[in-house]
Amino acid sequence: MTKMWLKRIKNFLKKPKPKKPRKKRKTRPKPKLIIRKCTQLPLKLEKAISNPIMEPKYKNKWESWQTFNPAAIYLNNKVHFLYRAIGEGGLSVFGYASSKNGIHIDERSETPAYALKRGFLESLTKTNAPGYSSGGSVSGCEDPRIAEIDGTIYLIYTTFSNWSELRLTLTSISKDDFLNKKWDQWKKPVFISAPNEIHKNWVLFPEKINNKYAILHSISPNIQIDYFDSLDELDGKTFIKSSYSRSYIKDGWEAYFRGVGPSPIKTSKGWLVLYHAEDKKDTSKYKLGAMILDLKDPTKILYRAKQPVLEPSLPYENNGFKSGIVYSCGAVVIDDTLFVYYGGADTVVCVATANLEEFIEPLTQKLRKTSFIKKLKK
Repeated sequence: MTKMWLKRIKNFLKKPKPKKPRKKRKTRPKPKLIIRKCTQLPLKLEKAISNPIMEPKYKNKWESWQTFNPAAIYLNNKVHFLYRAIGEGGLSVFGYASSKNGIHIDERSETPAYALKRGFLESLTKTNAPGYSSGGSVSGCEDPRIAEIDGTIYLIYTTFSNWSELRLTLTSISKDDFLNKKWDQWKKPVFISAPNEIHKNWVLFPEKINNKYAILHSISPNIQIDYFDSLDELDGKTFIKSSYSRSYIKDGWEAYFRGVGPSPIKTSKGWLVLYHAEDKKDTSKYKLGAMILDLKDPTKILYRAKQPVLEPSLPYENNGFKSGIVYSCGAVVIDDTLFVYYGGADTVVCVATANLEEFIEPLTQKLRKTSFIKKLKK
């Protein structure tokens, strides 16, 4: 028998050593329930299946390139649009269209409803700045906002000639002349922003506030509004002093605000203001945000959505003159439904909708307690 086997037998005959008691395994404590406060997100706007609802008409030279960023107003059971159009020559003008149900276009003009007359563009300050395009145009009127007060239709838009100067401009027409499409009755436009400055995205509130006309002209670094007893005070020599800066926003999705979208919409909770901003995660895209301003003092922000309410996610918002753009200049309410009209990729007109009360309710809800389980580190 070999030594190896003798050793194995000897070890086998030995008394077994008593087993050491096993240490109790530490049990992982159950996750602790944490109570924190959070807010619900606002309802997203639903894009129409039939988008885009307006596209360039190649047979009309004045709108053969781009049709986008429409102003919108609901009058006499119709939505009336003044949309920005660019065609051969690069001149930006406004076309007219209308819709009975807010989505399908029933009528569309074959000629511009509004264009700057000769001599007006020449009144801009002469500079040596190179000629860059603005949204595809080399000059003209762009991005209209519309409001009706006491039987008068007011139109605020940007006049563009070169990038050294973009000036906000005001004109008006009687409601009757507007509905009858008497486009030669537009009043002579006047500049309402100062020369040698760049401004965009100014809107007129659709009703007087404290018996005064109110123009919202900046939301960054704060809400800026000017009030007037009469808009005749803006005579082309008196200008609104406005300041804009890309102030960093700590709380929210926005890298910074760009500007207001449509004219504010009056709701039971306050003035609903839709605005353009760039996302912190992707500053190459324009998205739409929402906030509620106080009815009596609209310089006060009561609520603000923590996420964008409209984003460029579909082909018609990413394939065009400028990719990744949703840009709104018009919105209306029809039978409790909010219709938001916007330009997709600076090329086509689109619409998104939501029930107005359902849209703003989560936005204005008070903080509520919500529980969740906090993950513990291993």
